[in-house]
Amino acid sequence: MKRLAVVLGMLFIAALASAADTFVEKRFVAAADPDGTQRVSVLAGAYFFDPNVIVVKANVPVELSIRKEAGITPHDIVLKAPEAGIDIKTDLATEPKVIKFTATKPGRYPFECSQRFLFFTSHKDRGMHGILEVVADQTTDKPVPDDRQQTADRPTTTTP
Repeated sequence: MKRLAVVLGMLFIAALASAADTFVEKRFVAAADPDGTQRVSVLAGAYFFDPNVIVVKANVPVELSIRKEAGITPHDIVLKAPEAGIDIKTDLATEPKVIKFTATKPGRYPFECSQRFLFFTSHKDRGMHGILEVVADQTTDKPVPDDRQQTADRPTTTTP
């Protein structure tokens, strides 16, 4: 009987370790609150981030409030994008942690849970990853007309 329990336990562990990553996009597009800050709430859990695709505007402050589901499995979030001014690595708890940053460059930046237990599949490989998509802020990236264009639009008068 003990031998059967050991074999079943090993099969269960092998099934967990070989679980395929099935990425289902859960997108959230952040909007700036009246104070100008983009706020995003993220739940981390049994090998997922919800949302796992977060869209924010460049050069607009972001507050990322993130927490993990209850349980003993440790999770973290890692987002390294030095070209965009982002360097995040923090352990997660059931109480929300607020991470503040301002992404300076549009692009798609991956984030993940970097945890891994012994020889098992990493949390990232089990589906605990996502994308921070930074888009240009259309309200601040509009071209400013030069004086010649403004002058050309004005009526001109000539004196005889």
